[in-house]
Amino acid sequence: MVTLKVNGKTHALDIEGEMPLLWALRDEIGLTGTKFGCGIAQCGACTVHVDGVATRSCSVPVASVAGKNITTIEGLASADGKLHPVQAAWVAEDVPQCGYCQSGQIMAAAALLKEKPNPTDADINGITNICRCGTYIRIRRAIHRAAATKA
Repeated sequence: MVTLKVNGKTHALDIEGEMPLLWALRDEIGLTGTKFGCGIAQCGACTVHVDGVATRSCSVPVASVAGKNITTIEGLASADGKLHPVQAAWVAEDVPQCGYCQSGQIMAAAALLKEKPNPTDADINGITNICRCGTYIRIRRAIHRAAATKA
């Protein structure tokens, strides 16, 4: 039995502690916004926040995050449904092309802005999430827009 706190709700799951967090989120809890990409923590499609830190959930065993606060893309907006500034900027800048990597991109960007409220292009380039469609210029514009919105 593993207890996870996801998006402010506690989930007691009858699963093995070695199960990757990604699969617990998707298959056990039903939160499918976090995507499977590579399975080796390289692409970033599976990025969530664990105690506020951007984390690649495909390589994290659930036992290592039990009792920690986990936030997925579904929990990023406020309780009343207001989009997080990064989500709003993503819409305003029309960032997604295919959209598959975008939840991970948004989670990585939100964590960056928490750490660096006014990031430089070099800071943004430090996000290593991969977008096969190549929307990096729109991603950068959206992160700058979100930073300006928060100010």
